[in-house]
Amino acid sequence: MPTSFTVVPVEAQGEEREPAERDGRRRQEEEEEGEEEDDERDRGSGDGVARESSPFINSAEMDRGNMYEGKNMALFEEEMDSNPMVSSLLNKLANYTNLTQGVVEHEADEDSKRKEVKVPRMGTFIGVYLPCLQNILGVILFLRLTWIVGTAGVLESFIIVFMCCACTMLTAISMSAIATNGVVPAGGSYYMISRSLGPEFGGAVGLCFYLGTTFAGAMYILGTIEILLTYISPSAAIFKAEEVGEETEAMLNNMRVYGTCIIILMAIVVFVGVKYVNKLALVFLACVILSIIAIYAGVVKTAFDPPDFPICLLGNRTLSKRSFDVCAKFTESNNETKTTTLWRLFCDSSLLNATCDDYFSLNNVTEIQGIPGIMSGVLADNLWSAYSEKGSIVEKKDQPSVAGSEDTKMGGLPYVFTDIMTYFTMLVGIYFPSVTGIMAGSNRSGDLKDAQKSIPTGTILAISTTSFIYLSCIVLFGACIEGVILRDKFGEAVNGNLVVGTLAWPSPWVIVIGSFFSTCGAGLQSLTGAPRLLQAIARDGIVPFIQVFGHGKANGEPTWALLLTAGICEIGILIASLDSVAPILSMFFLMCYMFVNLACAVQTLLRTPNWRPRFKYYHWTLSFLGMSLCLALMFICSWYYALIAMLIAGCIYKYIEYRGAEKEWGDGIRGLSLNAARYALLRVEDGPPHTKNWRPQLLVLLNLDSEQLVKHPRLLSFTSQLKAGKGLTIVGSVLQGIYLDKCTEAQKAEENVKALMGVEKTKGFCQIVVSPHFRDGISYLIQSAGLGGMKHNTVLMAWPQSWKQTENRFSWKNFVDTVRETTAAQQALLVAKNIDLFPTNQERFTEGNIDVWWIVHDGGMLMLLPFLLRQHKVWRKCKMRIFTVAQMDDNSIQMKKDLQMFLYHLRLNAEVEVVEMFENDISAFTYEKTLMMEQRSQMLKQMQLSKNEREREAQLIHDRNTASHSAPAVKASVAAAVPEKVQMTWTKEKFVAEKHKNKDSNVSGFKDIFNMKPNQSNVRRMHTAVKLNGVVLNKSQHAQLVLLNMPGPPKNRKGDENYMEFLEVLTEGLDRVLLVRGSGREVITIYS
Repeated sequence: MPTSFTVVPVEAQGEEREPAERDGRRRQEEEEEGEEEDDERDRGSGDGVARESSPFINSAEMDRGNMYEGKNMALFEEEMDSNPMVSSLLNKLANYTNLTQGVVEHEADEDSKRKEVKVPRMGTFIGVYLPCLQNILGVILFLRLTWIVGTAGVLESFIIVFMCCACTMLTAISMSAIATNGVVPAGGSYYMISRSLGPEFGGAVGLCFYLGTTFAGAMYILGTIEILLTYISPSAAIFKAEEVGEETEAMLNNMRVYGTCIIILMAIVVFVGVKYVNKLALVFLACVILSIIAIYAGVVKTAFDPPDFPICLLGNRTLSKRSFDVCAKFTESNNETKTTTLWRLFCDSSLLNATCDDYFSLNNVTEIQGIPGIMSGVLADNLWSAYSEKGSIVEKKDQPSVAGSEDTKMGGLPYVFTDIMTYFTMLVGIYFPSVTGIMAGSNRSGDLKDAQKSIPTGTILAISTTSFIYLSCIVLFGACIEGVILRDKFGEAVNGNLVVGTLAWPSPWVIVIGSFFSTCGAGLQSLTGAPRLLQAIARDGIVPFIQVFGHGKANGEPTWALLLTAGICEIGILIASLDSVAPILSMFFLMCYMFVNLACAVQTLLRTPNWRPRFKYYHWTLSFLGMSLCLALMFICSWYYALIAMLIAGCIYKYIEYRGAEKEWGDGIRGLSLNAARYALLRVEDGPPHTKNWRPQLLVLLNLDSEQLVKHPRLLSFTSQLKAGKGLTIVGSVLQGIYLDKCTEAQKAEENVKALMGVEKTKGFCQIVVSPHFRDGISYLIQSAGLGGMKHNTVLMAWPQSWKQTENRFSWKNFVDTVRETTAAQQALLVAKNIDLFPTNQERFTEGNIDVWWIVHDGGMLMLLPFLLRQHKVWRKCKMRIFTVAQMDDNSIQMKKDLQMFLYHLRLNAEVEVVEMFENDISAFTYEKTLMMEQRSQMLKQMQLSKNEREREAQLIHDRNTASHSAPAVKASVAAAVPEKVQMTWTKEKFVAEKHKNKDSNVSGFKDIFNMKPNQSNVRRMHTAVKLNGVVLNKSQHAQLVLLNMPGPPKNRKGDENYMEFLEVLTEGLDRVLLVRGSGREVITIYS
């Protein structure tokens, strides 16, 4: 498990106790003075932390007299506004009413008119079971199921139906788990997915579900027109086929014209009054149920009295009875043979010696029963599939036939042709819309008496019922109806009757009229439901470009959404073919169901504390199986439609992620990310990264001004150039003070830093620490920033330009201690000198060099940093040069060759130069500079001592004044409370003696400064700094960036200020310098 320890300095506590106590006394006095004002103010701020708004938390101004009347809860009264009493919370929960999403304005308007709130009373049967039944059973059952059975055969049709029903059943189980995990407002699947998987998935899948519902409306309207023009009133067609083979095109044009008219009519009906649509829903449901009862009644009747629907066959080819009446070549009348209408269709004249079609001449015309009945054994013939090409003739398999010449033109002959090419996967796409509609119950959750009980029960019962109806219909159709009739999509062989209608009892018109009204009603309901779904998505504000569709009429009716829905529906109408529209909406529904299953699986596997569904009969394996089945069905139906649907959903997802409003819904994807992060962190912590995987994970130490703004924004620019969005970046800063006093300033500082990170495109985390000592805060950050294996290994900071000013809080002392602490923590250190001269992210260097001065090897970081910088467009065109220093005993020529070979193995392109720096005498300039440095250091110490004395003197006067106005007991207690370090009971004699002693020591100290000689070690170091600076200036004065080994601080802490002077001399005259101090481990390797 990740462990983290932070070392807190103990010795500093004594030094800080006195000012802390003074601050405490001052705060206590201020609080006592302002106590009366506090009583007058609102006392609801609690601990000052803003909480998440909730409908159950009291946020409005309330009657405080009633709330605080009793004294039993006086202990909690200051927090009552933000944390209400349990009794108040329960009262609000009891009175909670679930408003339908999308009609909030309407509800608010109605509430002002009525005094009592109507309690929803719909139960499982009326509220969930019947709506699901009505939505699932529909146009495909009446218009296409018989054709699917005839084409795919009973066995393959059974597989198709079983797969689709299994898919919806598994989805219903997942949906039941989600729907019973708390209150689900109306909004159905969109609400469930968005709150379970987050706004990105919710928006993408919500819009897919909206498109599916809209295209479903188009499919129902096309079904309505097909029933009208094919079975009810064929003469109503506007476009007629003038030539043979144009029937299909004429039918599609009729669909377009009639479909557009019906869309406009339905949109007007929905716009005028939705309540009329809802009232007619029961009528449409009755039509569906009566039609299904008629089918079952007809099946029973075929057992003892099959209906008379004869089919005319020529050889084994099925003939269309739309063009003739008598199924014979000629008839006998008064001993005279007369040719029939059928003869004239195949021959060039009505004479018996006319030239006829070869196949017509060679084969006999026979008549068989179209519906032989359930006892006839026709099931065995219909078990297997009979897929065919487009334009092929529907043939009876076991009927004798003599083949004619192949060059005979089929066009114009009264055969029954197939209008499209058929295969298994296409039939899956056409059939799947007939099992959609399982969300109808969850969409009405706001109207249910007990939604958490009704939704699972009603939905699963409805799916079980409809699955039984579909599966039984497949077997019954195969057992009762002749195969050629089943494959005859438009019933041409049975005088243009609806095929399923021929089976029904008492009349085919029961099915025709019933299916017409049910498809018409389903289309109306799609046009009612889809705009509300779009309105719900728009009002959530997660997809900015559709927010306009959240508005509507004064009562909340989604007018703009209705117009868009009608427009998209028109696209489906213009496609005009029911068989082409069905796979499109299959994709969108399957994608929606897939994400419902994913939502349930994710929540179950994450075991989030809030995942407590009342519905217990679910398991993540079932959800995963349902998700896999949905994905498989998408690609089975149509792989290119599936890819298009996924592309649309992916584009919406990325758009919401990039532009959408940020919502925090406690979704599962966030939980999944946290789980994945935890798993990865535990894996990463197994050991330190391999040298090949090493990259600088930065802790950037920022300096803030009094307004909590960043002093050196270019440091973040440099960070983004160095990282280019890869690896870990922690941006940290320290505020001096007590956290309780500074928490607001810390939040403001964090907001400012994050805003700047966004501007500079620095991807990472922000961490603000409040500490009594600035130096301790830096230490805390270095020790404890990061988590587990995701900890920084490099510290980046700016050089303290004003380190010579003693009043500067980031003084040389803090800087040197930071250098020591990074070394102790085995972390690399980068110090950017003249950071304000560094380039912004918008600048581009068109030429120039990045010079690396490799003095000592401490892990190869000097080589790695220029390579990383040159990945960024700011530094891309800069060349890399590496300089190293040769001493007197070194062979500079061999050093250059070795270095070139080393760089070749490292795969780095750089110019190499070896600079010779020979030993010579220490110059007078160096000696004088060292002397001045030491004298300045000594003066600073003396000034610091005298400053301490002045402070102690002022403290003495203050304490004496305080003591004269205090009681003896108080004086004793104060004396006992203060630290022993500060003596407050001096006598006058002791005070005078101490004062003269300090004065004498100060005078003697200042005299010593001008007589002192410099330390030889300091002279040598200054000599190195001056010499090296001269060499660097000679070679790299005009370089865009100079990287230099940073020497370590002295082991003896007394020379810390001299160390700062050495570094200043070393980098003098250079514009942009990056001092690099390695962590001691190798960070670059020649091995693959």
